[in-house]
Amino acid sequence: MPSFDIVSELNAHEVANALDQASREVGTRFDFKGTNAKFELKDLVITLSAQSDFQLKQMLDILRLKLSKRGVDVQCMKVDDPVVTGSTAKQIVTLREGIDTELGKKVQRLIKDSKLKVQAAIQDKQVRVTGKSRDDLQAVIAMVRKAQLELPMQFTNFRD
Repeated sequence: MPSFDIVSELNAHEVANALDQASREVGTRFDFKGTNAKFELKDLVITLSAQSDFQLKQMLDILRLKLSKRGVDVQCMKVDDPVVTGSTAKQIVTLREGIDTELGKKVQRLIKDSKLKVQAAIQDKQVRVTGKSRDDLQAVIAMVRKAQLELPMQFTNFRD
């Protein structure tokens, strides 16, 4: 029976490369000279720190540009509000990976409402879709791509 998995994954190596490029650009830009503006990455959580809220916005734009150039979908970013304390400002950007239960149920409901002859099951941080016809599975892929979900989706492990 044909099946495939719907997942939401990030390439951590590309994220690290994009962050390195963004750090280099911030280090060489004239408007950041003499400031302690920096990016820190730890377990897919990026901390931006600068002297002002305006600089944080500039850094966030640079980060988005570098991530998109490296092939990382910026839709996976969850940007928190900046915290300004005295002469420093910090902002936390969380890179979301994996399909949580709530989003999995939303995808499962979308597939079930399509009336295609397929079954969708939530397994850990992915959704497994099985069906008798390869055409039905391809229709599900097209439908999920067209749906505006809050995370970027990839389709892996297609088996005949």
